[in-house]
Amino acid sequence: MVGRQGRVTGRIGPGLVGEVMVPIRGGVEAFYAYPSIPDEEILVGSIVVIVEYSPPRTVYVARAIV
Repeated sequence: MVGRQGRVTGRIGPGLVGEVMVPIRGGVEAFYAYPSIPDEEILVGSIVVIVEYSPPRTVYVARAIV
């Protein structure tokens, strides 16, 4: 999971549980998402990269350099 890219579908930020859709196993799956940098806000539609994975459905993400 670490290193995969996804698209934000639920705003990620302080005090929020965001959502990221990640292409995996031939489809796309939703994961709960938190920012890897505390207090960072990532808006819906942004492309992110997973920097930490906590099974079964939680990821910590950072903005992807596009």
